[in-house]
Amino acid sequence: MLTSMIGRGYFGTHVPAVVQRNVLENPAWYTAYTPYQPEISQGRLEALLNFQTVVTDLTGLGTANSSLLDEATAAAEAMTLMRRASKAPQGAVLVIDADVLPQTRAVIGTRAEPLGITVVDADLLGGDAGAALDAAAGDAGVFGVLVQQPGASGRVADLQPVSDAAHERGALVTAAADLLALTLLVPPGEQGADVAVGTSQRFGVPMGFGGPHAGYMAVRKGLERNLPGRLVGVSVDAAGDPAYRLALQTREQHIRREKATSNICTAQVLLAVMASMYAVYHGPQGLTEIARRTHRSAVALAEALGALDGVEVVHADVFDTVLARVPGRADDVVAAALAAGVNLWRVDADQVSIACDETTTPVHLGAVVAAFGGSADPLAPAADDAVPAALVRESAFLTHPVFHSHRSETAMLRYLRRLSDRDYALDRGMIPLGSCTMKANATTEMQAVTWPEFANLHPYAPADQVEGSVALVHQARAVARRA
Repeated sequence: MLTSMIGRGYFGTHVPAVVQRNVLENPAWYTAYTPYQPEISQGRLEALLNFQTVVTDLTGLGTANSSLLDEATAAAEAMTLMRRASKAPQGAVLVIDADVLPQTRAVIGTRAEPLGITVVDADLLGGDAGAALDAAAGDAGVFGVLVQQPGASGRVADLQPVSDAAHERGALVTAAADLLALTLLVPPGEQGADVAVGTSQRFGVPMGFGGPHAGYMAVRKGLERNLPGRLVGVSVDAAGDPAYRLALQTREQHIRREKATSNICTAQVLLAVMASMYAVYHGPQGLTEIARRTHRSAVALAEALGALDGVEVVHADVFDTVLARVPGRADDVVAAALAAGVNLWRVDADQVSIACDETTTPVHLGAVVAAFGGSADPLAPAADDAVPAALVRESAFLTHPVFHSHRSETAMLRYLRRLSDRDYALDRGMIPLGSCTMKANATTEMQAVTWPEFANLHPYAPADQVEGSVALVHQARAVARRA
């Protein structure tokens, strides 16, 4: 099977076997109903609280929801949140940085049109952020700004100048941030961002031809009541013991009614649980090691490519993605890598993008270098990080004991079993309420979810590599229309 080093928001990841077998393949978890009834949902509510803790700690923001549909729709929710919370006049625009992921830009454009929101693109990180905002907004003013960290091109940048310029103009700032990168980089909340959004896909959830994967949103203090989606809180029961419940759970769906811009059902309980357990299993040290290995693979690749004649590495500061300029040779490079079993991303006729991840090996790196005309010898990760000193994370994260208590497979297995025993799902009996997000799918349907041919398929893989999956999508759509 081909290895995809395409990136663009989707990355290879190793699913811990204990999580795959005891969460993804376990009906106690995959048939669990959206946790509206806390008395039969204490296990999954604790797992979702872990997810929220991962997000708040890594983003440096005070409050996170317990997942949204995916990164692109989370960014669209951030757009409407900023419009509601901003004091900018009607007619003010949303400004999106040019280095935002294309699928995110597309979803925002679709959501903005019926809401009458004008979206303007600008290069906010390439120079004077204030001047770029003024040029983009004109006389209309700006209510919100969206930036990506790292950018779609792989660039790692200081977000503080953008945040300062936006706040001076009465706008809010959303940073679409990679959670794994935030183990090494200064979090958005420490760079002035009001909102952070993103995906938890690379936290142990296979690419699955694009998912969708559990998205996240976190907000600074003062924006909590504008936060869409579900929010797990800790309360106290009649016996004085801690108890989990959903807080503010009905405000969008029922209170706002026809004005609602989101639906609290639109979330990813199962995949959010998987991502949270990936963090619980690895802990802060393990996550940092994975991030560092990924980053150093990209650093070694950039150094090797930069030493080749006719190859220019575009961005010096990167986390996991290297953008290489090879005038007029992009097609040849991509074809050579494909012949060696690696998918790269052709940006245009002159540029190729290569993304490293948890699954990247020295052999993969050597194959990429050979595609550019260098040696095919395996290339080891660099010995040191290359994150700019001003962007190196100093703050601690995942300090709660749960992220330090389940290092062994046996300990993790027992933790998962302990949580599932606090739940009531279809493996035990009929759920008293109708299910909107989890179903009792047939086992034959669930089996294929973990097959490598499905699980490791990148959504931007070449069309001739995904013909079977596309055919299945069309078949499923035809069956749904007949139903």
